[in-house]
Amino acid sequence: MNEPTPNPDLRTIVRDKYGAAAKTVLDGRGAACCGGSGTLADPISSDLYDADQAADVPDAALLASLGCGNPTALISLSEGETVLDLGSGGGIDVLLSARRVGPSGFAYGLDMTDEMLALAERNRAEAGATNVKFLKGHIESIPLPDASVDVVISNCVINLSGDKPQVLREAFRVLKPGGRFAVSDVVVEGTLPEGVRKDMEAYVGCVAGALEKGDYLHLLAEAGFVNATIEPTRRYRFADLEADSCAAAAIFALTPEERADLDGRIMGALIRAEKPDCCGKECCS
Repeated sequence: MNEPTPNPDLRTIVRDKYGAAAKTVLDGRGAACCGGSGTLADPISSDLYDADQAADVPDAALLASLGCGNPTALISLSEGETVLDLGSGGGIDVLLSARRVGPSGFAYGLDMTDEMLALAERNRAEAGATNVKFLKGHIESIPLPDASVDVVISNCVINLSGDKPQVLREAFRVLKPGGRFAVSDVVVEGTLPEGVRKDMEAYVGCVAGALEKGDYLHLLAEAGFVNATIEPTRRYRFADLEADSCAAAAIFALTPEERADLDGRIMGALIRAEKPDCCGKECCS
């Protein structure tokens, strides 16, 4: 498999970078960016939410969005369902989900970064959402009981984890039988150059941690999921990535041949899967 070796410092690096991004918004200095430039003009996180969705959430929630997709626009949510967002950041996908599941439903957001949690709570209060709760914790150890949520979503966060198999096992554990997994993530078709894999700044920029498409499907099956699919929603060209002020040095260091080989194979994608709808311990535990 092409997943990078877990780095013990990765969690600290990610927490520091995303904490700084949240503080940019909390301090009123503009939009979040993994490189701290305060711009939303990058090709990964720009133009993901339409005008109607943007109008439904506080401006700060939109400014803090560092996702690579919009899982809330591409999944079906019903009144009364419980949703969990892994790595919820400023809370935009939690708040949008809470509106769709209605007052009889509930939306949880899980994040490890104090600054993002503070921003999310401020956004929750501004939105007047009463069916929302933000939890502090790690996506590798979700602080919720077994079989407690109907839908797990996430937006460009699982690729930042150094233990993706454990994240998927935890998502499977907290889903109810028949529950749905629907996340946006960066996915690679093929392999990435070793220099990009090793560059921790590229990890925080959402590229180096990306799983290869076949590996992602394999890990979902290993965790117990069925009916897994990966649907590209946005393919990135290196001309786009070069315009991204958040891009890592390793991206700029690629040779022309490496760029040509990878162009269009790094993509934002919607990953869907289901927990089997059964009552036997062998498939629901």
